[in-house]
Parts: sequence; C-alpha cells; structure tokens
Amino acid sequence: MQTIKPSKQRKMLFQAANHRRHKHFAAPLSPELKASHGFRALPVRSGDSVRIMRGDQKGFEGKVTRIDQKKYRIHVEGLTREKVDGTTIFVPIHPSKVMITRLNLDDKWRKKILERKKEARKKIEERVEEKPLEEAIETKEEIAKGKIALEKKTPPKKPKRARTIATKKTAGKKEEKPKKRKKAKKKEETGKEEKPKKRRTKAKRKTTRKTKGET
Repeated sequence: MQTIKPSKQRKMLFQAANHRRHKHFAAPLSPELKASHGFRALPVRSGDSVRIMRGDQKGFEGKVTRIDQKKYRIHVEGLTREKVDGTTIFVPIHPSKVMITRLNLDDKWRKKILERKKEARKKIEERVEEKPLEEAIETKEEIAKGKIALEKKTPPKKPKRARTIATKKTAGKKEEKPKKRKKAKKKEETGKEEKPKKRRTKAKRKTTRKTKGET
C-alpha cells in the first residue's frame, strides 16, 4: 500500500480549499442529539454550545464564538487566559476534543442538511433490515437447486491411459521399412561407388608448399 509522507499530509491539510476545511471541523454529537437526529457527527459552527472532553479544560461548557479556519481551532465563550503583558486571549481548542450539546439552527441551510442526513440514515436502516431475509431465502433456493443437479448428474467415465492407446495404434499399423539415404540412391543410378576423399595431414601440406616454392 502506498504511504504518504507526513510533510505532504500537512501540506494537503494547510493548503486545502474552504469546502474541504469545513469537514475537518466535525465534532461528535451528545447522546441525546444522536438519538433525536439519527447521526453521530456534524461540523461545528459559531453559536453551537459545546462541552470540552479532553485536556486541561475538560468538562467546561460554553458557546462557540469564533472558528479559525486557518489554524483549525475554535474559541469558546468564557474560556480565556492572561498573557504576560496582562491582556486576555481566547484559548484555542481543536474541534476533535469537543462534543456538541446544542445545535444552532438559525441557518435554514443547516436545517436542510439535518433533514437530508436523517433520510439517508433511514434508507440505510431499511436496506439492512430487508437484506438478511432476502439473502436467507436465496441461499436456501440455491442449495436446493444444487442438490437436484447433483442427483441428476451421472458419474463421469474415467479416461483411458495414454500408454495402452499408443500400443494398440502401433499394433494395428504395418511395419514400415526404413527409408534409404540419398547416397544410396546415387549408387543405384550410376552403378559406381564413390570413393571417400582422403584428408591430408599437416606434414603433407608442408611438403606441397615447399615444392611449389622451389619450382
């Protein structure tokens, strides 16, 4: 499996577009909201009331005043700290450390999102309920068909061995005479036997060369 380097992951995170950044602000809903709406998580918006679940400020509840999309942090009302110079600032918190206790439904577009998610959840639950019964019926029918097919089938014949077949074929054929070579044909046509050429040794070759040089 191909792995992505941490430097590339950080680059993708901090150079993401706004419509993708929005998804990284998702936080889990409280058990009451889960039961009423039918889904588990939703992106945090300003105006939602929130409870901090981890860290030094664990258990603190307040309303979200600001969302910092650049740094992926949220600011909660009442959660502040003093700097060395005496000024007070909001403590930035990551949305994954937070649980939504109350949703801000002033925006009509958010209401439509909640309705759409509810419908999608209902459809999934209906499919899950219907599938097991249909699958069980189909499997039973397939098993019954398979048994009937096995009963109808006859046992297959064993194939004969290759050796026995080869011996029968050779026995049925007549014995063929070996074919004569081409040289034998030439002898029959001419009636004379061709003498094999003698090879000259090295000593004979040297003598022939010397005689040619002398002459």
